[in-house]
Amino acid sequence: MQNEIRVLFLGDVIGKPGRKAVEKFIKTVPADFRIVNGENLAGGIGITPKVALEVLSFGVDLITTGNHVWKKKDILPFLMEEQRVLRPLNYPPGTPGFGYAVLRNNGKALCVANLEGRVFMDHPECPFRTMDELIARVDGQFPIMVDFHAEATSEKIAMGWHLDGRVAALVGTHTHVQTADERILPKGTGYITDAGMTGPVDSVIGMDKEAVLDKFITLLPHKYEVGKDDVEAQGVLLTLDGATRKCLAIERIREKVHG
Repeated sequence: MQNEIRVLFLGDVIGKPGRKAVEKFIKTVPADFRIVNGENLAGGIGITPKVALEVLSFGVDLITTGNHVWKKKDILPFLMEEQRVLRPLNYPPGTPGFGYAVLRNNGKALCVANLEGRVFMDHPECPFRTMDELIARVDGQFPIMVDFHAEATSEKIAMGWHLDGRVAALVGTHTHVQTADERILPKGTGYITDAGMTGPVDSVIGMDKEAVLDKFITLLPHKYEVGKDDVEAQGVLLTLDGATRKCLAIERIREKVHG
C-alpha cells in the first residue's frame, strides 16, 4: 500500500563480524528504509568515517549511534559533513553532528531521531523535553521513529509511554540484549525496549568471552576484542502508516548469518 512504510532496524552492530552480517542480511528483507545502530562498528567500540561509509555502501540509509560515538576522534569532523550518521540529539548546542534526519524514498518520508538516556549513563540534556521540542518542530509532517540509546529499561519504558501516539515507533538500543516485549502501545506507537545486537552471540555482549571472564574474576585490566562466532542479525521490522503516523506492525528479528 502507498501509505505503508516498512523500516528495517538492526540493533548495535559489533565490529567486523557485525558489519559483514549487515552486508549479508540487509537486502534480504524488503524495506523502504534500512537503519542500523553503528556506535560500535569500529573494533567493537566507536565508529570511524571508513567503517561508516562501508556500512552505508551496503544499502543502509541511516546510522544511529549513542554514547560511544565519541570514542574515535576522527569521527568529529565527519559528523558535521555526513548527515546519514547521527549522534544523540539531546547534547548541548554546539556539539558536532546531527541528532535527527528526514529520509525520503519513492514518495515516502520518515523522520528518525536519536536520543541518549541519562540513567547509569553520561548526563546529556533531558531526552523527554528534547523529543517534545522535536515533535513540535516536525509538526506532523512525517512519521517519527526514535532510537533511544539507554541503559535502564525503566527509562526506555517511560519514554515509550511519554511518546505513545506522538511518534510512530520507539526502538531501544545500548544493552546488546534483545528484549521480547515488542508491541504497539495503546495510542499507536510501536515499541521494543531493546532491539538487541548484530554480531557474535558467542561472546559477552559482542566481546571475546575469555578476556571478559578473566577481567571479572581477576579484576586486572584486559584488552577486549570482538568475538567471532555464532553471528546473528537482531532488530525489528516496522510497518508504519504514513497518513496516520502510527505503527501498524512490529516484528522482532533474530536470525543467524552464516559465512
